Amino acid sequence: MIGPRRIIMALAFPLALSGCVTGDDYSRNEAGFISVANKTASVEAKETVWIQNQNQARSAGAQVKSLLARTKPLDVETAVQIALLNNKGLQAAYADLGYRAADAWQSTMFINPTVSFGTTGIGTPELQAFKTIEGMITTNILALATKSRDVAIADTRFRQAQLTAAVRTLQVAADTRRAWIGAVAAWENVGQLQRAQATADAASELAAKLGETGAMTKGAQAREQVFVAEIAGETAKARLAARLAKEELTRLMGLWGSELDYQVPNSLPPLPKSVAKRDTIEAEALRNRIDLQVAKLELEATARSYGLTEATRYVTDLEILTGFETEREIEDDEKKTRTTPQVELEFAIPIFDTGKARMRKAEVAYMRAANLLAEKAVNVRSEARSAYEAYRSNYDIARHYRNNVVPLRAKVEEESLLTYNGMITNTFELLTDTRDKINSILLSVNAKRDFWLAEANLAPAIYGGGATNASAETEVAAASGSGGGGGH
Repeated sequence: MIGPRRIIMALAFPLALSGCVTGDDYSRNEAGFISVANKTASVEAKETVWIQNQNQARSAGAQVKSLLARTKPLDVETAVQIALLNNKGLQAAYADLGYRAADAWQSTMFINPTVSFGTTGIGTPELQAFKTIEGMITTNILALATKSRDVAIADTRFRQAQLTAAVRTLQVAADTRRAWIGAVAAWENVGQLQRAQATADAASELAAKLGETGAMTKGAQAREQVFVAEIAGETAKARLAARLAKEELTRLMGLWGSELDYQVPNSLPPLPKSVAKRDTIEAEALRNRIDLQVAKLELEATARSYGLTEATRYVTDLEILTGFETEREIEDDEKKTRTTPQVELEFAIPIFDTGKARMRKAEVAYMRAANLLAEKAVNVRSEARSAYEAYRSNYDIARHYRNNVVPLRAKVEEESLLTYNGMITNTFELLTDTRDKINSILLSVNAKRDFWLAEANLAPAIYGGGATNASAETEVAAASGSGGGGGH
């Protein structure tokens, strides 16, 4: 007869195989976030937080209110900092990181064994003299054999999630920076149109007085009035565009309620004296682009999955069953008990599915990841070149409008006004010159806006967090010609 000690050893055999793997790196509440914060701080020099409780939420809210109260009007760096503290979509991205950390933590744990007990001879009179008790523990041996590979794959996915969260952080910062530039430029356009409207109103009043004296025909008066009406319509459109642009900034900063009472400046900063030289921007992008690192980890994870599939090609489910069987018999009023240990091995025979299809799927998945990585590297180079080209060209365009077009239009209007006062030119010519000057000023403001947007797109081109819609938004805004002024 086998003693109780040997029975316990038989039951514990599968548990002994499992060993002990720690998941401390993944079990912390902020697992992986320190890496995200450090990586993004090196690019944006801003603080970001992962809010997971009420105390942290209150602290971040108080910091946002302090930033809003301290900075009036709101500058671009403060707007970016508020977005990094208060954007709820960013918090959702950090929650995804926590989800991946929990996945990796779970991968360090072994599959729980299945325990089963059974008996015969209960409640049956003819079997009272004969009873059997069975106990079994089922453990997946294949899971034990591939444990290290499973953990490695989960760790790769966790590191990938860290980089993805960093990319999302940089994207929020870049989007906020572009939204601030768009809102300020929109209000600067409003300011320019308001000044033009004041001039048009004065000219309209003068035309009305001249009409009363008979010095101006009704047709000339109508030209003055329609000019005023058109300027009023353009101003209304520009003010609407400015309000909508500010709303976009508000959404990115996650503001609502009383927090909406903030102002942006009246105009964008002037153009810098010179542009930065980035002759090695392609190499910088290849070295620093976080989304390229994500693609590399995707290839690594796919390669590890391919190796796991290869290791389990033929045997996909291998289980060991250990336990005991105790038989009790009563013969001649004497109880006899015999206990027998049991060990069983269960696995699927690869008769129909030999694993070729799974191997092919894994192979194709690896090829797909490799080609996507190669494509990403090509695109990163191109995006870096495009960003720098846009930066240099938009600077030259904005400087051309500032130094040449606007001064010439102002000179033309000035001369036209002198000849008008001298009765040399008529009202219609003066109005045409004034309208052309207004359009040139608005084009100059938009060109300056395009430069600052291109400057804001340099960092995403080098580090990630890209400007997927920035170019389209710039073109639409430039075509509309409407923008804004400040203190709104």
